[in-house]
Amino acid sequence: MVPIIRVESLTKVYKGETKPAVDAISLEILEGEVYGLLGPNGAGKTTTINMLTTRLSSTRGKASVGGHDINRESMAIRRIIGVVPQDLTADEDLSGRENLLLVASFYDVPKKTAAERASKLLNMVDLADAADKHVREYSGGMRKRLELIIGLINEPRVLFLDEPTLGLDVQTRSVMWDYITTLKRDYNMTIILTSHYLEEIDALADRVSIVDHGKIIVTGTPGELKASLKGDIVTMGFRDGQDTAPVKEYGGIIEILDSKPGTLKIRVADADSELPDLMGFVFKKGISITTLSVQKPSLDEVFLRYTGRSLREDAPADRFKNAMNMRRMRQA
Repeated sequence: MVPIIRVESLTKVYKGETKPAVDAISLEILEGEVYGLLGPNGAGKTTTINMLTTRLSSTRGKASVGGHDINRESMAIRRIIGVVPQDLTADEDLSGRENLLLVASFYDVPKKTAAERASKLLNMVDLADAADKHVREYSGGMRKRLELIIGLINEPRVLFLDEPTLGLDVQTRSVMWDYITTLKRDYNMTIILTSHYLEEIDALADRVSIVDHGKIIVTGTPGELKASLKGDIVTMGFRDGQDTAPVKEYGGIIEILDSKPGTLKIRVADADSELPDLMGFVFKKGISITTLSVQKPSLDEVFLRYTGRSLREDAPADRFKNAMNMRRMRQA
């Protein structure tokens, strides 16, 4: 596959600030792939997207989208991209169809073509029956689906999705995942996805960059990043009063993560193959296990390993933002 986005030492320093919001990042995004940007609030994800979509100029470095320079060819870039922001942007006093046709006019899409595209897109996200209702009557999930297809009305080569399922319940989020997967499969669309939801990035992204403090810390497929942790976590609980020190002598232990009275957490290369031998070793030592759990590597663990903290530390702010979004949706 050919890179459709090239970024080299891209930097953004806001006026009056000395610390870069985006600090000399470099990356290539291949045509037709879903590329995830994973990081906490303030990591630089949205600033990066704003530069690539030409909403912000860069301070230093260079980048191109579809072969067009972000600082010199902004109009050419805007013709080939779609953007679905976090915030709800559809006009509540218009119908879903009218919103689509309005945005199509901004791109100079001929009226007949725009009408055909609008009908097709509304059908794709199951909004055909609500197409001519005012957006204020839409549920939160319906609005998010409308926002998605508004970003598609110009048939973009590159689609930027900034927290596309923020504030949605699990079932509606899963439906949105299906739509995003369809876009990649049926249209070979390049999708840049930012999200706080680790499972979303894991399920959808072909490759992921972890971003923190304006820098790209590590890039790889979700599988590669999880494999870099080298092992599975096994947590064992024991009867009170038992000496668990002999368990630590087991040769398959890569790392002892936590050791407390009655509990031992270890990392092994592969729990599926190690557990029978580990259990046999423990029983031979005359130690009784009362609880046992196995945890495969997750993207949250990857984030913790590379940044020193869990992405889920952002959860309170994320919940507040979700609540505010949903409140706005209900009041509409």
